[in-house]
Amino acid sequence: MNRKFLPKVSFTYKLIVSLILLIGMFTASLLMGAAETTAYDVWLALISDIRNEQVLLIQEIRLPREIGALFTGAALAVAGGVMQGLTRNPLADPGLLGLTAGANAGLAITMAFFPGINYFGIMISCFIGAAAGAAMVFGIGAVKKGGYSPFRIVLAGAAISAFLFALAEGVGIYFRISQDISMWTAGGLIGTTWGQLQLIVPFITFGIVLSILLSRQLTVLSLHEELAVGLGQRTMQVKVLLFIIIIILAGSSVALVGNLAFLGLMIPHVVRWMVGTDYRFIIPMSAIMGGAFMLFADTAGRVIHAPYETPAAAIVAIIGLPFFLLIVRKGGNRFS
Repeated sequence: MNRKFLPKVSFTYKLIVSLILLIGMFTASLLMGAAETTAYDVWLALISDIRNEQVLLIQEIRLPREIGALFTGAALAVAGGVMQGLTRNPLADPGLLGLTAGANAGLAITMAFFPGINYFGIMISCFIGAAAGAAMVFGIGAVKKGGYSPFRIVLAGAAISAFLFALAEGVGIYFRISQDISMWTAGGLIGTTWGQLQLIVPFITFGIVLSILLSRQLTVLSLHEELAVGLGQRTMQVKVLLFIIIIILAGSSVALVGNLAFLGLMIPHVVRWMVGTDYRFIIPMSAIMGGAFMLFADTAGRVIHAPYETPAAAIVAIIGLPFFLLIVRKGGNRFS
């Protein structure tokens, strides 16, 4: 499929359609589940003070859960898009390049040595772990002469991710907290609370807004670094800021939903097929489509085998793995 066969539609119309899709998916996620609810129940939950079983279910369980899905999906999609532009690597994804594994290891170590730590401390540990994981991957990828290679980076990411996951598992077994850690690594939104969202959502919002503000510089960087320097861009400062954005978005997501690979890989590729290679369009569209996709994955996980839940990570992986193999086979150009 090639973008030249798409009808020439302005970005505004594409944005409106994407927002309608997001709103529709969000509404469906509130309606669907093991417990039966109606559109009227959702309406009462959003605007009324009436309290009954269905309304409380929506207000205290489904609504925070789906808001969490929306923001984490947006965060991972934007993080993946920024990584792909920054590294000019079509296979870049927070889950494939060590960030989520590093955040998971940081979380496990923190839970082991500081068992009474609050949620803010857990989130900070995820930020530190994500930074450490990414530093290890890119450090290994830069050892060999010839600079970064997309496939070398992916191989380094696979090796470091396996090591960090094993580290987290070992810490969990030794300190007998494996069950607590597995609650995070399952890649789900069960038990998401309003208190967690109050901490996570501002960080994710800040990261997405900052990435939009830097989208013009990212577009130039994604073409060629020498071009960016020639245009007077302070490439080092821009790279540092973009790297901080990636850490904030990936760390926040892991702190809420655990490990989710492939979402940050898929969505930016699909979005580039829709809107082109300008990151002024890619970043906001990735946030919208990432949120909609995560809502779909979480809702599907709740209804496929109700009343039992299929982890959202499994739904994402089922769709994402064939997509990843397709991108590898096509050299990253399939949806560009």
